[in-house]
Amino acid sequence: MTVESVSLQPAFVLRRQAYRETGLILDVLTRDYGRVPLVAKGVRKAKSKTAALLQPFVPLVLSYWGKSGLKTLVAAETSAATIHLPGLAVYCGYYVNELLGSFLHQHDPHPEVFADYHHCLRRLSGGAELELALRRFELALVKSAGYGLDLQADSHGQALQADRRYRFVSDEGLVADPQGAYTGEALLAIDHNEFHHPTVLNEAKRLMRTVIDSHLQGKPLKSRQVIQQVIKHYERA
Repeated sequence: MTVESVSLQPAFVLRRQAYRETGLILDVLTRDYGRVPLVAKGVRKAKSKTAALLQPFVPLVLSYWGKSGLKTLVAAETSAATIHLPGLAVYCGYYVNELLGSFLHQHDPHPEVFADYHHCLRRLSGGAELELALRRFELALVKSAGYGLDLQADSHGQALQADRRYRFVSDEGLVADPQGAYTGEALLAIDHNEFHHPTVLNEAKRLMRTVIDSHLQGKPLKSRQVIQQVIKHYERA
């Protein structure tokens, strides 16, 4: 079996968990190698400073090697300052991380997703327009992952009409339906990344939830549930 050695790879930690007494198991998103599982041995020892770096939302440069699917971390350093996500934004960040874990297969390179993710975190760090940042990332991820959400034509290949309504059907796409949940006008605006009208943003949220749920096949997103609880808490405060 060939030993794979990767040096100085831009990456973000998506998820981490304790491994034995002093190690960590990491799910990282790399720029050139996709999602990669890593074992970081000894990083939770008292004198180690590495564990503090291996956190979500920290831009990293990692070096690792290994023969099997689970690679061994060799070195880690920051490539830029930690991206601070204030208030509700941090929960949105964990939601995006969970989406990546659900949509991307391990060792499947998607450099464009890495760039979109980094850009999304920067948008979220501003603390404003969180919904806009999430919708744009969701759309880009679904398309990059190959789940082909066509917002220009219906399931029969007919161009979407602004004055018609549509519904989304899993494995088919958009179907013309007078009682459909989505307007052609909003769908075309979403396709052109034009979210300035609140109606468009609302329809985009409902559409992406439907598309994502159809892919997950009933598997709940824990981070989505947490966000809903946090929003309710803010509303009561």
